[in-house]
Amino acid sequence: MCGRYAQFTPPEAIAELFGATLDIADVGPRYNAAPMQWLPVIRQRPSGERVVQALRWGLLPSWAKDETIANRLINARAETLAEKPSFRTAYRKRRCIVPADGFYEWAKRPDGKQPYYIHASDGSLLAFAGLWERWTRPEDGESIDSFTIVTTAANGRVQPLHDRMPLILDPEAVARWLDPASDPGALGDLLGPCPDVRLALHPVTRAVGNVRNAGPELIAAIVDEAARTP
Repeated sequence: MCGRYAQFTPPEAIAELFGATLDIADVGPRYNAAPMQWLPVIRQRPSGERVVQALRWGLLPSWAKDETIANRLINARAETLAEKPSFRTAYRKRRCIVPADGFYEWAKRPDGKQPYYIHASDGSLLAFAGLWERWTRPEDGESIDSFTIVTTAANGRVQPLHDRMPLILDPEAVARWLDPASDPGALGDLLGPCPDVRLALHPVTRAVGNVRNAGPELIAAIVDEAARTP
């Protein structure tokens, strides 16, 4: 799964990288992005224009009776996107990109869980595959646009920490994923893990486990002989 990630590339740079229009107030760098926060996401309009906008992490299907389901839908398994009622319509019509500088996973150790920061080995921005939905609150009619991060089986780098990881798209796959005209049945080749060589990782402070901690020190490598990189 993916329950925390880092996103500190400025929105202007995200827009330039993805050829998108900026339609977001700068939410500031997020070194400990967590569910229910508003975060940058790239969507494609029917006209073909790409837009960077802020959506809330935790999918709210249009049929949801209330907002409580969002915390349970922060991730969507790639293997069942076309089948699950919570995701199948969004998979057909509302795919998005979640830009991330890296993400966190935890290794089990005798003295507790040790977090690792996982990022592109070349320092580039990662493109997580995502889905989005629009939900209207019955009480006041307010619309909430929300997203979920698609996950797949872990590659060799991540597998020692967890059996799942975000679905990371190659640059050439982004256009296919974003295009609402793309047939979901033809996207199967995109749903596997990225190559091991694309990622690097290192142990980081356990302070990342507390969502109130949000500074750049969270991604700094620590010197800890008991937490060797797997």
